[in-house]
Amino acid sequence: MAKRKQSGIEQIASMPWQAGVLLGLIGYLVIRYGIGWYFDSTGNVLLSGFAKVARDGSLAPLAWMLLVGCWIGALVSFFNRSKRRHLLDSQTGIESLRAMPWSEFEMLTGEAFRRQGYAVEETGLGGADGGIDLILRKSSQATLVQCKQWQNRQVGVKVVREMYGLLVHHQAAAVKIVALGDYTPDARRFTQGKPIELIHGGELLATVHSLQTTKARSTGPMDTPLALGGSMAASLLLIAALSSSTASAPQPVITAPAVVQTAASPESKLTSPHSVTSTPHSRPTIYASESQNDVDLREWKRQNAESMKILEKTTKEMPLR
Repeated sequence: MAKRKQSGIEQIASMPWQAGVLLGLIGYLVIRYGIGWYFDSTGNVLLSGFAKVARDGSLAPLAWMLLVGCWIGALVSFFNRSKRRHLLDSQTGIESLRAMPWSEFEMLTGEAFRRQGYAVEETGLGGADGGIDLILRKSSQATLVQCKQWQNRQVGVKVVREMYGLLVHHQAAAVKIVALGDYTPDARRFTQGKPIELIHGGELLATVHSLQTTKARSTGPMDTPLALGGSMAASLLLIAALSSSTASAPQPVITAPAVVQTAASPESKLTSPHSVTSTPHSRPTIYASESQNDVDLREWKRQNAESMKILEKTTKEMPLR
């Protein structure tokens, strides 16, 4: 059966919920702040324009969309995890195993392996007809699992041969076939000397009961709604703090350099009251303007008169021709 292409939210939902929360936060920060910082660091004029657009918040809606999508996947992962725990803990006997749909039978089997220390990936490759339903990982080794909820027939050698072929093709370490019923003698003979384990319904039920009565069924502190809500709240507080600090950061102020004017010649010093007068003996220039009061205007006239006297003494008269 061909594998259906999963959406982004479904891929996030197949991970632990903590990964979904963290990916959403990282994605938001990269789009909202990281892109602008990167474009700014390139020194490219065109990219600097894009950086300004990013800093102005034009990419904020996209960042929020990514955050919300990842967090929806995290919520789905959290509730699916709770459902699997309840599914295993509520089993009472072989009849309850027979009554559940085949999809829940696969979830129950995966939860049983998860509590035994395996990292479980629900591949979706199988379906009701068979294939690889689960991939177990432990110590860098992969084990392929097929689940058979057949109630009125035994699993034959054909199914076992197919799983052995998949083992060779995927270069897996082992194969486990979990069946609600039993296996034919030919199927058991085929597994001799091969890394194939056949688990029948009685063994599965015994494993479920042992997991229900041991510490393995207790939930950890990260399996509670408080942990999920607290992680999301902390992420939102971090985003709010970054937004506040960015908004209150002072913008660089560009000031024009001071213009220093000097007199090029004595003639240029004899200009209107609005020009600059500069001599070795003169005081700081005072400009006459409409906003000056009478006192400032008299002071300006006095200093201008002194400057004229100094010029008359130090400047030689030009001979008339």
